[in-house]
Amino acid sequence: MIALSACGGPAEGTTARGVAELDRGPSATPTTQPTSGPSASPTVTRTPTPTKPSAPSRFGTVPPGGALPSGAQCATWVRSRPIPENKGVNRQANRTTGHRIPGEFFDGDEPRAAQRIAPRVDGQFTGTTAEILRWAACKWGIDEDLVRAQAAIESWWRQDTRGDWGTDAAACAPGHGLGADGRPGECPQSYGILQDRYPYQKTAWPGIATSTAMNADIAYAIWRACFEGYETWLNTVERGRTYAAGDAWGCMGRWFSGRWHTTASEEYVGRVRGYLDQRIWEQNDFQQP
Repeated sequence: MIALSACGGPAEGTTARGVAELDRGPSATPTTQPTSGPSASPTVTRTPTPTKPSAPSRFGTVPPGGALPSGAQCATWVRSRPIPENKGVNRQANRTTGHRIPGEFFDGDEPRAAQRIAPRVDGQFTGTTAEILRWAACKWGIDEDLVRAQAAIESWWRQDTRGDWGTDAAACAPGHGLGADGRPGECPQSYGILQDRYPYQKTAWPGIATSTAMNADIAYAIWRACFEGYETWLNTVERGRTYAAGDAWGCMGRWFSGRWHTTASEEYVGRVRGYLDQRIWEQNDFQQP
């Protein structure tokens, strides 16, 4: 069983939305110690150089309050186990990095979300699509298979995916006004591999559309804020049970519905579980190199 470990304030309907670097220790320094006797030659004792931690074979869920690796450490670990590209359509977005977001991104959450989560978001990674998803899983302490399954549900791992089309011009992203994306009178509100939703993530624009890494970074920063217990507003809206930290599947369902363990949330979770059980990302028809 996978111990599974999503932001913005309350919204109606669908809402898309370190371990510190290890101390490497001192450099090896020779120390000379004379031995007894008139013709004794000095002996050299070397302090062993600490070995770097090997890359984890897989990334699992870090419990609430647990230490999270830095993005740089995760990048090193992920790149040590290269994975071929299986979504060629993403190549440009995979080579594009993201940007910082302000703490106000997490307005509506406990202040700790702005203090602890927002400063870690930067989208600073490039690689293949599978590598980017592993990097986000590592950085935010969420089981990597859950990330793979959810990204398949949201976009079939395609960063060019657009969703949540609507007719409200105020909800359109810059450059994507009504009709601009091929649907007369409509514009997409959700973008990318995890379908981050522009109306609730305006300070993450344009990264959520142009950068696969930024899109995944934002999505699982939100997931982590939920998992840590920072989204206390979930107890002020419709819910199926009391919101609390540490409920990975609850935070997964909240990504879709913006609510806690409602019927819509549970149905979404069921879909993710289905792809997880199938390991859909390993199936032949999923590969589009």
